Amino acid sequence: MFDGTDAEWPLSRAVDTDFHLRAEGRLPPESPPVAEQPEELTYDPMDPVPTTGGALLLTDDVRPGPLDQTAVEAREDVLVFTTEALTEDIEVTGRVKPVLFAATDGPSTDWVARLCDVDEHGVSRNVTDGIVRVRGKRHRARRPSTSWTCGRTASSSAPDAAGVQITSSNFPRWDRNLNTGEPEESATTARVARQRVFRDPARPSRIVLPVVPG
Repeated sequence: MFDGTDAEWPLSRAVDTDFHLRAEGRLPPESPPVAEQPEELTYDPMDPVPTTGGALLLTDDVRPGPLDQTAVEAREDVLVFTTEALTEDIEVTGRVKPVLFAATDGPSTDWVARLCDVDEHGVSRNVTDGIVRVRGKRHRARRPSTSWTCGRTASSSAPDAAGVQITSSNFPRWDRNLNTGEPEESATTARVARQRVFRDPARPSRIVLPVVPG
């Protein structure tokens, strides 16, 4: 784990490692050998995904830190992917890079990616997250950083897994994108956006984790 003794950030010894968003909610290292059906979700800015934990400082009713994501992951506008149980620890230290090949039917929208730790009982807790705002050909991204070890924990002999959520909102942590292309500070109308995430050899959507060897 990063303890401040390293003289660099991000760590040069970390190796970018792909975990692919695959059918049936899988998150393996292997990319899809053939085209898989795109994942689809509907994002309604009038019903955004509520902020549930994270590195934040908001009002008292929005709790920070790692929290149970069960309610979030039960929503139809949140895509969830999980690795197999990790029988060996992996250390992830550095910038997490979501790579999404995606489409929307609106002139503007947001994409949120969240990395999670999934325990032996299947309970998912947030580790870090980031957002990208898309307007036409412009993309404004906030790439998250972390230093986290996933695998076997001291309190359990059963291994944990890594999880990823893909959605289009995290409110009130980030302002809602109203999907109209209007400036956020003056937008007055909202529309529902239909989103697609592609998974095929030419468009391998994935999350890239900086894994520290050994």
